[in-house]
Amino acid sequence: MKITKVLFSLLLMGSLFMTGCKPKDADIKTSIEEKMKADPMMAGMTVDVTDGVATITGTCTDEACKTKCEETAKSVKGVKSVVNNCTVPPPPAPVTVNTGDALMQGVMDATKDHPGVKASVNDGVITLTGDITRDQLPKLMMSLNSLKPKKIENKLTIK
Repeated sequence: MKITKVLFSLLLMGSLFMTGCKPKDADIKTSIEEKMKADPMMAGMTVDVTDGVATITGTCTDEACKTKCEETAKSVKGVKSVVNNCTVPPPPAPVTVNTGDALMQGVMDATKDHPGVKASVNDGVITLTGDITRDQLPKLMMSLNSLKPKKIENKLTIK
């Protein structure tokens, strides 16, 4: 009877010792967060660890950042696997610049109500010269900006 109690006690202590040796989820999470904070590229990422599975979320600047976040998490002792929920935003839409005859026609239409204003278009750049009243200038500039030129050079004299 004493032998079974001793064996049972040894078995119980052994199992407690074995389970106590593996890293806890909170410790794994802290280690991953420390490594990510050391790199400014990974700033703002959040980590959650459950049963050794690390889940990373946040917005990355590019795919290289997303891959680096995953590799960083995998390098921490105790991580069994990584779920990478980081997102990479799409690139911004290209800016459309109007440089053709449509721009010239639009400039003529926008300036027809302003007799003191002369406008010329050269390679998508509108150059304004002449005189205009202060209250008319915002309306003219809004209509010219809506034409999407490369640039507007305002050399107008405000009356």
